[in-house]
Amino acid sequence: MKEIIAKIVKLITDNQVYRSVFRHGFPTTDANRALVMFSNVILHLHPVRVRRGALKIRFTWCLGGLTFFFFIMLAITGVFLMFYYVPDTRRAYNDIKDLGTVIYFGSLFRNMHRWAAHAMVLSVWMHMTRVFLTGSYKPPREFNWVVGVLLLVLTLVLSWTGYLLPWDQLALWAVTVGSKMAEATPLLGNAGPFGQEIGMTPANDVRFVLLGGTVVGQSALLRFYVLHCLGLPLVSAVLMAVHFWRIRKDGFSGPL
Repeated sequence: MKEIIAKIVKLITDNQVYRSVFRHGFPTTDANRALVMFSNVILHLHPVRVRRGALKIRFTWCLGGLTFFFFIMLAITGVFLMFYYVPDTRRAYNDIKDLGTVIYFGSLFRNMHRWAAHAMVLSVWMHMTRVFLTGSYKPPREFNWVVGVLLLVLTLVLSWTGYLLPWDQLALWAVTVGSKMAEATPLLGNAGPFGQEIGMTPANDVRFVLLGGTVVGQSALLRFYVLHCLGLPLVSAVLMAVHFWRIRKDGFSGPL
C-alpha cells in the first residue's frame, strides 16, 4: 500500500507543471512541511529570502509597477464615480453628463479614470511584450507567466465592461458587437462551432450569461456594473498579489 501511495505522489510531483506551481515536494517530511509554509502566499506573504537581482530594474522599465499604479488610480477614481452613478438605463447617461457639468471635480475624476484605463491597457501590453522578449516566461517562472496572461485578459475585460456604463450610442453598439463575438465562441456560443450540437441556444449560451438576456438592456447594464466595480477588481487584486509574490519568490523578472 505504501509503495502504491509513493508511486502516486511521485506521479503527481515529478512533472514540470507541479514544479512550476510549487517550489517544494509533497509535504511528507518536516522539511517539505516547512517549505509549504514558506512558499504559501497566504501563510507567508513575504519571502524569507530575496535575490540581489530582484531589487534591480535594469530590464523591467518598471512597466509592471506602472500597471499596478494605474490600477490603484482606477480604484480610487472609480469609488468617487460610484457615489454619483446609478446603473439604471433611465438615468445612467444623465449621471455621466452631470459628472461633467454639475458635480464639482466630476469631469476631472471621470477623465482621470478614463485615461488611466487606457494607460493600464497600454502598459500591461508593453509589460507582457518585455517579459516575452527577455525570456522571463521561461522556467522557473512559467506559472507566473500564466498568472500574468490571466491578468492581461482581466484588464481587457475590465475595460470592456466599463465601456457600457455611460450608456450612450458608442457604448451600446460596442458592447452589442462584443457580445455578438462572444456568441460565436466555440462550444459556448450558439453561433460558434459545435455550439448547437451540444445544446446551446440564444437563451443559454455565453452571450445570454453576459447580457442577462438576448439584447443589451437593463440586465446587461447591471451585470456589467457589478463585474466592473466588484467582481473583476477583486479577482484582479488577488492575482496581482500572487503575481508580485511569485516575482519575489522566483527572483528578478529579467533574464536569469
